[in-house]
Amino acid sequence: MKGDIGVIGLAVMGQNLILNMNDHGFKVVAYNRTVSKVEEFIQGPAKGTNIIGANSMQDLVDKLDSPRKVMLMVRAGDVVDHFIDQLVPLLDEGDIIIDGGNSNYPDTNRRVAGLKEKGIHFVGTGVSGGEEGARFGPSIMPGGAPEAWPHVKLIFQAISAKTESGEACCDWVGKDGAGHFVKMVHNGIEYGDMQLISEAYHFLKEGLSLSHQEMQAIFEEWKSTELDSYLIDITADILGYKDEDGNPLVEKILDTAGQKGTGKWTGINALDLGIPLTLITESVFARCLSSLKDQRIEAEQLFNKTISPIQGDKKVWIEAVRQALLASKIISYAQGFMLIREASEENDWALNYGNVALMWRGGCIIRSAFLGNIRDAYENNPDIQFLGSDPYFKDILVDSLPAWRKVAAKALEIGLPMPTMTSALTFLDGYTTSRLPANMIQAQRDYFGAHTYERVDKPLGEFFHTNWTGTGGNTSSTTYDV
Repeated sequence: MKGDIGVIGLAVMGQNLILNMNDHGFKVVAYNRTVSKVEEFIQGPAKGTNIIGANSMQDLVDKLDSPRKVMLMVRAGDVVDHFIDQLVPLLDEGDIIIDGGNSNYPDTNRRVAGLKEKGIHFVGTGVSGGEEGARFGPSIMPGGAPEAWPHVKLIFQAISAKTESGEACCDWVGKDGAGHFVKMVHNGIEYGDMQLISEAYHFLKEGLSLSHQEMQAIFEEWKSTELDSYLIDITADILGYKDEDGNPLVEKILDTAGQKGTGKWTGINALDLGIPLTLITESVFARCLSSLKDQRIEAEQLFNKTISPIQGDKKVWIEAVRQALLASKIISYAQGFMLIREASEENDWALNYGNVALMWRGGCIIRSAFLGNIRDAYENNPDIQFLGSDPYFKDILVDSLPAWRKVAAKALEIGLPMPTMTSALTFLDGYTTSRLPANMIQAQRDYFGAHTYERVDKPLGEFFHTNWTGTGGNTSSTTYDV
């Protein structure tokens, strides 16, 4: 009996996905470029299973049932193209190559189109949940060649995480690079969530002078509120973890945050598509700022920087931080879905936004209780432009505003950096202001560059230029080339 699917790449994610597939009754063929790792895997974690080892690419292909399905669990970039080039001569028309890494979606667009010319179907699928998710049920976001979906659907939905009602956290996202785009935005939201939580921790620790035991109890309590999520869970665990000397381990970790690029890609795409993804972009910049450790140490001394302790009822402040964190988190997801909607329309992907929320409901790093409410919002109104307009989320934002403003103002007053929490508030203030000062920007642009402007007392689409100084002339920049 031949294998149902082949997996190339035996790092931890690849191994765990293979074991997950085996648990669900699928016969998997495993291969790694360093062939000795195949034997180690077969004699180690895969011992006693139905998993088959392959000693070459040809051996892998020969051991698969048709249409052959080969999943790449390798580093994104040139490595993916390298394996595709090796696989193509060994495959037949109708066979399927799956990229399960964090590839940039334009690469997936290119691969789908290039392999289609050869009669091979390509799937680019986001896989979220880390090592544990891969082993016991990740969130899976497949896109690419639609013809491939019926052949991989059974496997992917079987191994994916499930909601409490048993729904698979996996569904077809859309054609071309849609799956990898949605995974990219997922990672951007993950950046935002992590930065928001770190800001809340910073406020509690430096502003309110709370102990780690107190902060752990707070995050444990927040797990029973609308904030219930995987990242809140692990934050509580981290705050309670002691080093060998009995002191909190988290305070011994260097405060320079790493990144692998997906948050940056999200910000770049938001700029390209003209979407104000302010919170996620700020979270990327916060990581960049954290890396300037030596400069920050010098600047703290130069400016004699101190953070003033906050006065007042700590319980009141803790609840205010909870509300500010919740409201900011809603803005993060709302901005993420604005970007997904714009990309869907730009690329003709026809994405189902409620299904995207469902795919994130379990298994993935950003899984949280209110993703079910996001799905409900899009089921009630698929055309909703801003998630905060949904009655459920609007009520939370309105109710949280006083506490949110209080926390943001206090942070600015005492010198505590909260870039994402304050940018989320500023975004909402901008989004809910019908008359912004952009008229002044347009006047400035017309003054120095004759870029023209529209008028509120004239039909949209009619453009005007003013000779502001009397010496600039009446010719606008749209009527000549320089």
